Amino acid sequence: MSPLIKGPGYSDDGGADGGQVWITFSPIADLTTVYFNINSFQVNILSLVYLIASIPFGLTASWILDTFGLRASLLTAAWLNGIGSLLRNFSTFDFVPGDSKFAVLLVGQILAACAQPFVMFAPTKLAALWFAENQRATANMLTSMANPLGILVTNVLIPAIVNGCNKQEIPIALWVVTGPALLVMLMTTFGVCSSVPPSPPSASADEASQPFVQGFKKMAKNKNYWILNFLFGAGLAIFTAFTSFLDQILCPRGYSNNFSGICGALMIAGGLFGAVISGIYVDKTKRFEEVVKVSYGLAIVFAVGFMEVCRMRDQEALIAASICMFGMFGFALYPISLEMAVEITYPVAEATSSGLLVVSGQVQGIVMILVSQVLAQPLPPTEMSYSRCVVGCGADAANGFTPQDWTDPIMFMLCYGTVAAVLGILFLRGDYKRLKAEQKIMAGKILQNSLTVPS
Repeated sequence: MSPLIKGPGYSDDGGADGGQVWITFSPIADLTTVYFNINSFQVNILSLVYLIASIPFGLTASWILDTFGLRASLLTAAWLNGIGSLLRNFSTFDFVPGDSKFAVLLVGQILAACAQPFVMFAPTKLAALWFAENQRATANMLTSMANPLGILVTNVLIPAIVNGCNKQEIPIALWVVTGPALLVMLMTTFGVCSSVPPSPPSASADEASQPFVQGFKKMAKNKNYWILNFLFGAGLAIFTAFTSFLDQILCPRGYSNNFSGICGALMIAGGLFGAVISGIYVDKTKRFEEVVKVSYGLAIVFAVGFMEVCRMRDQEALIAASICMFGMFGFALYPISLEMAVEITYPVAEATSSGLLVVSGQVQGIVMILVSQVLAQPLPPTEMSYSRCVVGCGADAANGFTPQDWTDPIMFMLCYGTVAAVLGILFLRGDYKRLKAEQKIMAGKILQNSLTVPS
């Protein structure tokens, strides 16, 4: 582990801070509409740009990772994220005209969004180049979970800072997020010194990966990979939608922004626990397929439970428990799916196979967010008295947040996820080509050594 101190070890920090920038406004969507004088759809655009940017920049990130290495990718991510996060703060300055504040905020958010693929696609490459075969799933888990860890911190911290109509609180929240982004930018610039360790930790780490275009062509013919691609993408899209809309789902039913933030944090905390257990288990057993199928199925079950209880009032305990369990099983399959993608497509480069899984999640997330916005219905007048959404502050009351009924969008998400679960459970198969190749290489080395031993 020690070489990582001078190697690409700061990818965890970049991932965590990227999650903080992405999700800054989701726990306080109602207050954000008031401060910037925008509507709820414009607030959701601040999350949506992360999904849109990941499509063209995801392909770019895969190519840079596989061509120029980890260091180049992490430096790109750190600088884009730092500059974008800093620019967002200018939207709160008095010299920026009121009708231009949201545009400045959006430009900063887009720059930070372009950074995310460069760090999100790195875990499988990092695990493959720096860790032995019995450590890769755990290493992938630790680096992959850095981004959700940033989301956890944001879900707790932002509602605690921005908890009223005081317009000084949102600028403070933005600076709280920007500080770590700038720190990570400096740490990555001066701390990440190498893309590869002094010596390869496994047999496959010493083998050359296929070039990006050649690997993509080979992957395109792998039906097993595309089943995993759709399954993983659907799961990531549901998580993205839940994270983006949680405040908008709960506040019309009488739950506060602080409770929405706690639920988001519990989802991530449960997910971190599930990811740790699954990563250690798969490193010992290599049962990628079984973990993916069981985890996805149970995640859908608890998502259905959340859908039922979130429509009721005064059910904090059940809501918190159901979304925590959804996170635990949903995140358990995240790093395992990335590792499985590398296994079933070997010798395709790690960033190509796992990166396209993330792109699939972002594409499906765009569809899910846009469709959900259309399906959301006006909150019945009889329910308005229970709403705890901030619908306006003083003179801004007429332009405030409009509470909606999110029953139909949640039903759509769960039906979509159930279809993906059925396809994955029935048709996904574990053909672990990398493990087979490593066993063959090691067997050849043992045979060669036995032949060269003097009699």
